[in-house]
Amino acid sequence: MTRLLLCLVTFLYITTSFSQITGRVTSVTGENLPVVSVYLNDTYIGTTTNDDGVYELSLSKTGDYTVVFQYLGYKTVKKTITVTSFPFTLNAELIDEDISLGEVVINSKDNPADIIIRKTIEARKANLEKQNTFSANFYSRGLLKIKNAPEKIFGQEIGDLGGALDSTRSGIIYLSETISKLEYQAPKPLKEKIIASKVSGNDNGFSFNSANSVNFNFYDNTINLGNALISPIADYAFNYYRYKLVGVFYDDKGHLINKIEITPKRENDKAFSGFVYIVEDDWSLYAVDVSVTGKRAQVNPVDVFAIKQSYAYSESDAIWAKISQVFEFKFGILGITGDGYFTVVYSDYDFAPNFKDDHFTREILSFEDNSNKKDSIYWLQKRPVPLTQPENKDYIKKDSIQLVQNSKPYLDSIDSADNTFKITDIISGYRFQNSHKSYSFNVSSPLKGINFNTVQGFNSFLDVNFMKNYDDFNKYLSIGTKINYGEADDRIRAVGNFRFKFNNINDRFISFSGGIKTEQFNSAAPISPLINSISTLFFEDNYMKLYDKTFAEATFSQELFNGFRLYSSLAYERRKALFNHTDYTFINEERDSYTSNNPREPFNYLMPSFTVHNIVKLNVNARINFAQNFYSRPDGKFNINNNKYPTLTLGYEKGLGASNSNYNFDTFKLDLQQEVVVGNKGVLNYNLKGGFFANADAIAFIDYHHFNGNQTNVNFRGSYLNSYKNLPYYALSTNKNYAEVHAQHNFKGFIMNKIPLLNKLNYNMLISTNIAYTDNNKPYTEYAIGIDNLGLGKYRFLRVDYVRSYQGTGFINDAVLFGISL
Repeated sequence: MTRLLLCLVTFLYITTSFSQITGRVTSVTGENLPVVSVYLNDTYIGTTTNDDGVYELSLSKTGDYTVVFQYLGYKTVKKTITVTSFPFTLNAELIDEDISLGEVVINSKDNPADIIIRKTIEARKANLEKQNTFSANFYSRGLLKIKNAPEKIFGQEIGDLGGALDSTRSGIIYLSETISKLEYQAPKPLKEKIIASKVSGNDNGFSFNSANSVNFNFYDNTINLGNALISPIADYAFNYYRYKLVGVFYDDKGHLINKIEITPKRENDKAFSGFVYIVEDDWSLYAVDVSVTGKRAQVNPVDVFAIKQSYAYSESDAIWAKISQVFEFKFGILGITGDGYFTVVYSDYDFAPNFKDDHFTREILSFEDNSNKKDSIYWLQKRPVPLTQPENKDYIKKDSIQLVQNSKPYLDSIDSADNTFKITDIISGYRFQNSHKSYSFNVSSPLKGINFNTVQGFNSFLDVNFMKNYDDFNKYLSIGTKINYGEADDRIRAVGNFRFKFNNINDRFISFSGGIKTEQFNSAAPISPLINSISTLFFEDNYMKLYDKTFAEATFSQELFNGFRLYSSLAYERRKALFNHTDYTFINEERDSYTSNNPREPFNYLMPSFTVHNIVKLNVNARINFAQNFYSRPDGKFNINNNKYPTLTLGYEKGLGASNSNYNFDTFKLDLQQEVVVGNKGVLNYNLKGGFFANADAIAFIDYHHFNGNQTNVNFRGSYLNSYKNLPYYALSTNKNYAEVHAQHNFKGFIMNKIPLLNKLNYNMLISTNIAYTDNNKPYTEYAIGIDNLGLGKYRFLRVDYVRSYQGTGFINDAVLFGISL
């Protein structure tokens, strides 16, 4: 009885206190119309309908109002009403828009659509500048669902994703809402403060919805959807689009609206298809209804992206402002298919806010206190777009099972099933976890780490790790060991490690490690164990050169202030030379043989590459991300690099206390790298490195600067800006001054999409160069031309480069490099 009375009181409170106009919008045939813009005349106060055609428009008081219903393809409807009490029901029926070409005189020489688009392009910057400063309210709802999910991926069971999947293995896996306050002043980034956040099935969760992530401004030359896509009103849009005037119509205020169809000129251009609606004389956007395939955007898991935007006009501001947007997508990869959308509403614009000089900082997103604690009454009152039946059902279902899923008996039952040893764990590894106490214990499979080198022969790694999470994963403790056994030298080596992360705000951590292991002379490990195993066993090229390292090391890292991160380490090392212990190979070439384990003397098999010695090494590095923006979430600080400026890393390394005093040294290092989006012409990346040694004339070869070479004709790391494509691994190692230049430009289809026949392949052309400068040597230079986005269907992650190498002006050799592109 008490529960019934509580429900009745709540119902009466809701129905009497909410200041809302509600209703349904349909076509003349009774079809529910989704994404209809509903707003008060001559204002930016509005909302949109949901998939059921239902809307809710919040007002502050009763009175006389004129409500506007605007939907693409239908005539705009205005209804003047007198509201005496809330809630007030107002339904609307829309009729098809009478789009006609009757008033358009078509000249055989001039395409009227081209004329309209040219004028819109001319007005693009002026229209952009009209919205250089504003504040607004923002609402976002995001949903992601999958269909017919497989039970396993790569042999690993994926379960029911916390109860999200039904018996058909389909369901909503993400549903979230935010209500925010937006503030903007060009050229500063958009600033957002989230007032309310709701995540289905997690009453402590914070939404990942944000205004920046769906801020698609078609007045900009490009729109970022994983790659830069060309706006249909970009300065250079005529290079990418064909335009056709479908017809014209008048809106409710007498503005002439031009409906223009846009189609890409070439099959794989990064351009949209669909319609743009242009206001005559103002040459402003009235609406956008476009889509682009994932293939065109080169976001291969995605089948299609779609964007619908509606704009409203205010006589007082004389601005057409975006009031609603729906961003939809469909995807499929690894047997998983699904779709999703983000519905957003902009309202209550103020185009003359009074911002103080210090109002905008590098914090571009923050959460109000207790933003995730808003109750259902708050959301019923403030949510501008009503929930659909599936959305409402998902909230009820997941919120009801949340307490059960977080209870100890439930977590223990899940852990009991997951912790059961399975025969497949021999291949994939074993994991034991206690979800209630937030700790886990992992043992890797020794089969995964099997590799071959000429020092150890066949060898394998076994990782054992314990992890304990604290404060909802904001900090953690990790303790582990890595055990390595080599059959040729018949030796076990082991390394232990301890790591504690203090928080997600400045990301401070401290770690200790020690033990004995083999390590490459170049500590950057330019050749992976897998690639070395293949080159050694099949081609008799044992490029990996190893030494024995006994060490103890302490490491500390922290972001001292925004954009400035400090890394430091202090280590004791005992180093010992190693020899080859095997000449085994799968394919024994008569004119080929293994080289020694001495990188400086490849045919000296008898003498050690260096004498045994000890040394203490201090490393201090500072990374500076200039003008770094960041998100302040309750669960941590998330940094956003500003690509307008490069990232600078300064480093100092000192060798001291060496058993041979000649091995003590000082090194000063610098690294400068940046990614620059060059409009429609692709992306330029560069990495500039340099350094100089002091007191280092007779230091150990291990402490030289080693250039990251490559002699295997493959690159499976996915990074091409920290290594060379055709340089022997230790050919230019130096203890003198040095410099490196790595630069690459990916044209992102700018060239290939303009070449007949080749443009059907959807490949990208790349050009790159790598230069190495050392004292007493002519510069080593590589020039390469490559193609990426190679592959089949949605799996297009391969790349091939042709490279030519020079020393000074003299040609050395050329090669073809196969790899992956990430």
